[in-house]
Amino acid sequence: MSTPQTSVRSSTAIAPPGGEVAGTGPIQQFITFTLGTEEYGVDIMMVREIKGWTATTALPKAPPHVRGVINLRGVIVPIHDLRARFDMGTTTPTPTHVVIIVQTGARTSGLLVDAVSDIISIEPEAVRPVPEMGTPADEQYLDGLVALGERMVTLVSLERLFSLEAGIGLTDAATH
Repeated sequence: MSTPQTSVRSSTAIAPPGGEVAGTGPIQQFITFTLGTEEYGVDIMMVREIKGWTATTALPKAPPHVRGVINLRGVIVPIHDLRARFDMGTTTPTPTHVVIIVQTGARTSGLLVDAVSDIISIEPEAVRPVPEMGTPADEQYLDGLVALGERMVTLVSLERLFSLEAGIGLTDAATH
């Protein structure tokens, strides 16, 4: 069996030794991952574990981006295909794909992504707003953009992503 791509390198966007810059808030850390050639990040404090892809059990009438559920040490965890959720097509999972297990409030969910790539530390003022693209619902689950040299990382708000789903009736089994 192949080992999933979980090697992580660390990047820093001006992370001082004390973790804070005079006049700013604390440095924030994000786990970054890829979907195709695009790089995204989620708050590291919400990540519980990173695991290789395993088959899911499909649920009837689940939205297209919910791949199904897995049993993770007794907890039923829905797996969300972020490529499908972001209208980038459906992922055809291979053993090299990764599931990031995240916790938002009482909800435990899995995010199917291509690979985990990095841990980044950024200052709050380094986060730029998402430009208006004419579809406010899509922009609501993005926290901002961060430029790291030649790289652009899109920060995802898991709270808003999952609250938008709950608002349209897409709750998951982990909350019941």
